[in-house]
Amino acid sequence: MIKLERTSVMNLENAMRGARNPLNSWGRMDSAYDEDGNYVLGPNDLDLAKRLRRAGSDHRKYIRQVFVSVDITAPLYWWKEYDTYKVGTVANSTSTMHKIHSKPFSLEDFSCDHMTADTLAFMQTVVDRLEAIRLKYMDGKNKDDWYDMIQLLPSSYNQMRTCTLNYETLINIYFARRNHKLTEWHTFCDWIAELPYANELIIAEEEA
Repeated sequence: MIKLERTSVMNLENAMRGARNPLNSWGRMDSAYDEDGNYVLGPNDLDLAKRLRRAGSDHRKYIRQVFVSVDITAPLYWWKEYDTYKVGTVANSTSTMHKIHSKPFSLEDFSCDHMTADTLAFMQTVVDRLEAIRLKYMDGKNKDDWYDMIQLLPSSYNQMRTCTLNYETLINIYFARRNHKLTEWHTFCDWIAELPYANELIIAEEEA
C-alpha cells in the first residue's frame, strides 16, 4: 500500500529562465501562468525544455531546479528501498521512536493488502500483541516494553513522510523502478507520469 497526497510542483518558471541563461535567449520565453495559477510552457520554452532533456544530464541542469513536494504514506519495507535515493531528496517523517505508543495499534496501520487469509489472521495476533505491549508501556513507561514494541514492529508498518524531490531524481527513479516487483513502485511511477510535463521532461527517453 502506498498513498501520495498533497503534491506540489514548484519553480518551473525560474528553472526555464535559467535554462536560457547560457545563450541569453530570455527574449524567446513565451510561457505564462493560467487562471488557476499553473505555469504553462509556451511552444518555444517547451521545445527548448525537450531538446535539453534529451541531450543528457550535462545539458538539462534546469531539470534539477524543478521541485516536487509530496506526502507519502508507505510501509517500512518500501521506505528502505526509497532511502537509496539520497541525492536531490529531503524528507521529514513521522517519528516511530517517539510516537509509536501514542495511539492504539490496528491492522490499518500496516500494509496487508497482499497477505493471504492465513497470514492476515496471524498478523492480527501480532497487532494484538503490539497493542498489549503498548498498554503495558503506557502504564509503567518501562523501557523494556518500549524495546518490545520497536523490535517486534513488522516492516509492513506504514509511515508518512513529507518528501521533496526534483525532476532529475524522478527521472532516475522512474526508469530504475517502473518494472519493479513491488506494486508500490508501480503506483509511485504512475504518480510521476501524472506530474506537469512528465511525458516531455521525465519520460522523454520513451520517445522514438
